[in-house]
Amino acid sequence: MLNLVLFEPEIPNNTGSLIRLSANMGANLHLIKPFGFEITDKRLRRAGLDYKELAKVVEYENFEDYLARAKPERLFAVSSKVSQNYAQVEYQLGDSFLFGPETRGLPQEILDQYPGITLPMQEGSRSLNLSNCVSIVAYEAWRQLNFVNL
Repeated sequence: MLNLVLFEPEIPNNTGSLIRLSANMGANLHLIKPFGFEITDKRLRRAGLDYKELAKVVEYENFEDYLARAKPERLFAVSSKVSQNYAQVEYQLGDSFLFGPETRGLPQEILDQYPGITLPMQEGSRSLNLSNCVSIVAYEAWRQLNFVNL
């Protein structure tokens, strides 16, 4: 399986879209608290439609809880603050991709601990939309795995 990990997500529409993405890909979606919304938020349900029942979604109290329970084998920190291009990495089944909150990204202490990958952007751009970024990285990893039925 591939693992999509959202660290303290803030925008319900993005999380809802990623519930839908993970259900359609067969990836696991890991949500690390605190959230910037209630998990019952109408915007989350609208964006995720009825996919929450089809998706594999796990919630964690904090990052340490995630590490202890999920035990990721290979964890990539996805950030605009690193230089390794996401398309230049050979992905494996079981890889995990950690994405930070929409307004502030991953904390530096996490970026210092895990290999980082980034998506190329035009100079002067700050960042891509979270759900777009997750989709791009997830589909590249899945493509490399020949779209194996996860």
